[in-house]
Order: sequence, then structure tokens, then C-alpha cells
Amino acid sequence: MARAAEDKQKERVVLGISGASGVAYGIRLLAALRELGLESHLVMTKAAEMTIGLETDLKPKAVAKLADKAYPIGDIGAAIASGTYRTKGMIVAPCSVRSWSEIATGVTTNLLTRAADVTLKERRPLVLMVRETPLHTGHLRTLAQLAEMGAIILPPVPAFYDEPHRISDFVDQMAGRALDLLGYDWPRRKRWNGH
Repeated sequence: MARAAEDKQKERVVLGISGASGVAYGIRLLAALRELGLESHLVMTKAAEMTIGLETDLKPKAVAKLADKAYPIGDIGAAIASGTYRTKGMIVAPCSVRSWSEIATGVTTNLLTRAADVTLKERRPLVLMVRETPLHTGHLRTLAQLAEMGAIILPPVPAFYDEPHRISDFVDQMAGRALDLLGYDWPRRKRWNGH
């Protein structure tokens, strides 16, 4: 009986928003997850909340309301902190150096990095939309370590073949790319079909 009820649930995706520049990616992903009929589980760092105020006209509480479930950053007892809580994977968009460094070491200090660590240990897809440039050797080594552990490193580098005209076109492009990596086909994602 419990198994049948679990099978009828919506598929769950965890979304982390850290304090790097580019919170628009995470916010857009929340809308995309809803459009796809997926259950979104959001966790934002304190720095992300500050960055939301700097980069958008939104308040962190308004962003949290876009998710099906939003967790406080310090709630390490939350469902997404356990591998027994089934999800289809996690996207961290954007992903700061601090967050990716904690994930790489397994020394997690908040729910975002703990949920990412759980995603890796359970062999679920973890997509890190890393936002830093230029990168020094330490960054590169840590990112290589994460890739070896199974994380997917996705810097938000736009393509120009679909002739983007607005910043929102670039944001949609990268949101669609991240969803592709979890196996979801977002209809707004423009695809290359040859010449």
C-alpha cells in the first residue's frame, strides 16, 4: 500500500540557491519545475537571500513561495537531508565557491550542502551551476574532484546559435540545459537542429 502511494507522488527535485551572482537561474528553474509538474524543494543560503535583494526586485520570501516546499538553511533535520527521502536529483543554481567546496569535502555546514552531499552519496544527479571566473588551480582541482565524485559541473556559459536577444533568453537556455541533465524536456528549451 505505501509503495503504491509513493509511486503516485509527483517527482521531486531539490533546488539550491547559493550566494553567487546569478540568482535569476535558480528563480527561473523554480518556474520551470512548476511548468513541468515537478515538486520543487528549495533551500537558499543567507548569502543567496542577500543576492536576491541585490539582483532582483523580489524578496526572499516571494522566491520561497515559488517552491512547493522551502526549507530554512539551518534545518539539517529536513527531509532533503536524508537519503531515504526520494528525489530525482538536485540543481544548485547558482553555486558559489564556498558551497562547491563544502560539497567536495563532505564537511557540510548547512542544509544546501548537506542535501547536495546526500544527492551524491545516493548516486542521484547533482548539477552545479558554478559561478566564478576566472578560476585558479585550487578551484579547478576542487571542481575536478566533484566531477570524479559524480557531480555535473555546468557553468552558465550561453550559446549564441539560437540568437538570444534578452538576458531572459540566456537564463532560459541555461535553465533548460540544467533540466536536460536531470532528464526533463522543458518546452521552452531551444535546441540545435543542424544548419
